[in-house]
Amino acid sequence: MATKFNKEKFKKEILDHVRNFSRKTLSDATPQELYQAVAFATRDILTDDWIETQHVYNAEAPKTLYYLSMEFLVGRALGNNLLNLGIIDQVQEVLKELNIKIDLSLIEDQEPDAGLGNGGLGRLAACFLDSLSTLSYPAYGCGIRYNYGIFKQEIKDGYQIEHPDDWLANGNPWEVKRNDNAQEVKFGGTVYSYCDENGNVHYEQKDFQSVLAIPYDMPILGYKNGFVNGLRLWDAEAPEKFVLRFFDQGAYEKAVQQQTLAKTLVEVLYPNDNHYQGKALRLKQQYFFVSATVQSAIAKFKKSNANIYDLPQKVVFQMNDTHPAIAVAELIRILIDEENLGWDDAFYITTHTCAYTNHTIMIEALETWPIELFKTLLPRVYQIIEEINRRFCIELREVHHMPENIIHDMAIVCDGQIKMAYLAIVGSFSVNGVAAIHTEILKNDLLKNFYNIYPDKFNNKTNGITQRRWLGHSNPELANLITETIGDDWYTDLTALKKLTPYAQDSAFIDAYSKIKHNNKLRLAKYIKENNNIIVNPDSIFDVQVKRLHEYKRQLMNVLNILMLYNEIKANPNGNYVPRTFIFGAKAAPGYRRAKLIIKLINSVANLINNDPDVKDYITVVFIENYCVSNAEIIIPAANVSEQISTASKEASGTSNMKFMLNGALTIGTLDGANIEIYEEVGDDNIFIFGLTCEEVLSLYKSGSYNPWDIYNHDEDINKVLKQLINGTIIHSASDLFIELYESLLNRAGDNLADPYFILKDLRPYHEAQAKVAKAYLDQKNWNKMAIINTACSGKFSSDRTIKQYAEDIWHIKPLILPKK
Repeated sequence: MATKFNKEKFKKEILDHVRNFSRKTLSDATPQELYQAVAFATRDILTDDWIETQHVYNAEAPKTLYYLSMEFLVGRALGNNLLNLGIIDQVQEVLKELNIKIDLSLIEDQEPDAGLGNGGLGRLAACFLDSLSTLSYPAYGCGIRYNYGIFKQEIKDGYQIEHPDDWLANGNPWEVKRNDNAQEVKFGGTVYSYCDENGNVHYEQKDFQSVLAIPYDMPILGYKNGFVNGLRLWDAEAPEKFVLRFFDQGAYEKAVQQQTLAKTLVEVLYPNDNHYQGKALRLKQQYFFVSATVQSAIAKFKKSNANIYDLPQKVVFQMNDTHPAIAVAELIRILIDEENLGWDDAFYITTHTCAYTNHTIMIEALETWPIELFKTLLPRVYQIIEEINRRFCIELREVHHMPENIIHDMAIVCDGQIKMAYLAIVGSFSVNGVAAIHTEILKNDLLKNFYNIYPDKFNNKTNGITQRRWLGHSNPELANLITETIGDDWYTDLTALKKLTPYAQDSAFIDAYSKIKHNNKLRLAKYIKENNNIIVNPDSIFDVQVKRLHEYKRQLMNVLNILMLYNEIKANPNGNYVPRTFIFGAKAAPGYRRAKLIIKLINSVANLINNDPDVKDYITVVFIENYCVSNAEIIIPAANVSEQISTASKEASGTSNMKFMLNGALTIGTLDGANIEIYEEVGDDNIFIFGLTCEEVLSLYKSGSYNPWDIYNHDEDINKVLKQLINGTIIHSASDLFIELYESLLNRAGDNLADPYFILKDLRPYHEAQAKVAKAYLDQKNWNKMAIINTACSGKFSSDRTIKQYAEDIWHIKPLILPKK
């Protein structure tokens, strides 16, 4: 049970913090200083719960999950912590009684987003942590404390400009540094072997460079249950920050060399890996946090367990995609080199302790490393991977009787590369996909050979989102309406939203629901005016596509459809059109040239349309820069239409589709990822589905029969739109700027298909589906019914459900019971 709120104590802590840390009175404090004061006062409340939770951990020594992820997009913590503590109203009263003039929401805005992730992968990890604590499961999230998170995006002249994201500039009031849990992580050097008096071979790594991994723990609260898990983010420090003897010899750079290595290691999230230095740093980052976590987990295990063979009964490592797959080899290394186990025992323990989540169907995203790079940086770990591969290939040959060409295709080490996904599969007891269709594609196509020999390892766990943040916190008006209507059980059991179904026929509820959506659209319109200087019509369709910019997500198809609408209005300016506001938000990886060019195209089309008097009353295009968790909390509640238009078979699951659905946006999308399961929940009448199916896409890839020139030559509207990319319509002075995009849609590049994501193939069906959207929006009463049904049917897509399935089917962990206070 959560610690009780003490209003007078909370007031005093705010006053004391402003006085002691800012040397000011409350009336002189800046908004940032007020945020720090409220944050520390809030942390003081939850710290009691955190300590109590840890006492139960220590007393019961439960089986514990270590969730390994290179990314955690947790977003701002203050508002979410106040919600989960159940004290938002009380804190607002405190601010009022202290005569603090700014609103709590403005204080929350002073907190930077902890941008420790690129997109859905990191946001999913954050939702999982919220659910683990709400369900009282013993778990740690484990990642890297990047000094700079994902870059801050500026749009300048339509182009993406990247700036450092200095999220720690004012410190982080939520973290606790734990020097007592520091771990040494070694890189490079040479591995020597020797035999002891019993003939046992031992290995020792010499002449290495090392860093100290220092954990910073952040509290992750459960919802009103007093349970607090930790997000452990590892920072790097040098074993010797300053080597005086080198300084005295005049070798000034060498004196701080170790510190420079440590600082570089955690400087930035995902450095560009399109050059050798970037690849080396990224590999170091992965090994750094994995090695530190595994070492720490074993040290914690040994405090309450004498027998290392019991590790699988007490510890589970979940690898979130391939980035932490090196955990397999690192655990074997520790068991052999430090715990003195034989190979067979070490391998058995590892393959009963590690589990792997696959998040991608894109072959290029199944991470590989050049052998020479890997061997140089991690010589002992490479030896272990080589031995895993040798034994695995023998198993394939002698046990499964695989032909040599299949063995070559399945080998972990081959053709100068180490295949990390294959290492994860061989070294794990569970391999799961993240949506039903995704898992089937893994089993029947991408990882078919592995499924054939390890069918019991493969399973599905459809992703989910936390309703606490994505409804309770980001859409409080709707949350209150739902609670007033059906009670508040939905905060911990999202399937309770099914009780809203009858209210889709209730006029009073429909009116209230519609008004809240309008208010959210007004809030977003205000944000757009302040940040983009564009006035948008709140009565128009808010059609939203916000997500990472990648070609398979097909933001380009969205833009081409907007140009088709533009051409229709220009040809008949007196027609009857439904006003639309197309809203984009996306970051492109700094080294992804074509994705950045698509951002330029979106902004150029926006400039064309928003300044054309013939069309600006019907179409407005907005690109919201620096898309992140915090502005997503403004954008998603305001959306009428959710764009989920990835090429079928490419999106493993998606989670933004679930957030939009929960907040009453209607999906326009392909039958891809979790869209299929959303379609099954809401039915054909409450979603707009178009385009190729997964089976059709995979068939076209295999046959190689697709020719986009057939569409170009026979569809006049599409022909015109493509020509507009290169004839100066969009930018008169730079008609060749988008020629790369034009060429990618029509002509092969090497062995790749032209238009590899089938944009032109799906463009006409997409355009027709958009016409159905416009027609449906004209009947506002029915549209609102459809929106309510989407909210009512979103119960399946809670991360609470996902985590229960992981806990019961894979991790075999049990909830902890806290003592009543």
